[in-house]
Amino acid sequence: MATENVQPFGLGVGNKSVKLAEPNQSWREAYLLEEAAIRSALGDLAVDVQHFGSTSIPEIKAKPIIDIAVGVRRFEDGLACVEPMASIGYVYAGSNIVADDHIFGRDIEGDTRTHLVHVVEHGGQNWRQFILFRDRMRTRPDLAHAYEALKVELAAKYANDRAAYTAAKKDFIQKILAEGD
Repeated sequence: MATENVQPFGLGVGNKSVKLAEPNQSWREAYLLEEAAIRSALGDLAVDVQHFGSTSIPEIKAKPIIDIAVGVRRFEDGLACVEPMASIGYVYAGSNIVADDHIFGRDIEGDTRTHLVHVVEHGGQNWRQFILFRDRMRTRPDLAHAYEALKVELAAKYANDRAAYTAAKKDFIQKILAEGD
């Protein structure tokens, strides 16, 4: 998606900072445009592409960054995605940040993140957790609003430390993922 198409969707947060935005119904449209670009760039490498993360959960505040999961047949196939993803504006951050996860980011204006893509093994642990958490948040408004309240509290506490903000959400996320196991 071209840079000029990002602003109407209200996307973008400075790298390493945390800023939550009110829910925006256009985030779904932003995802769909990006999904089409990713599918076109990756072709058969992408088994599936899914919107996850808080922008995929209606009615809760979120960092205005579109999180996208791309499922590939084998984790190693993520390296074959580097060049095609670069052709549509993504920078490869590597596979050593999160286990079994090739991470790609798209920024505008140098340091404002708008999209984050996780290329993982389709059906693998990361894929299952991304989709399970998203689906539980979508079907359980009580959990979604509890998650939003936690995010608001943590965003105030860690406004300039995105890594600490993300780490502080881990216990809540793990609890939701463990429900029903």
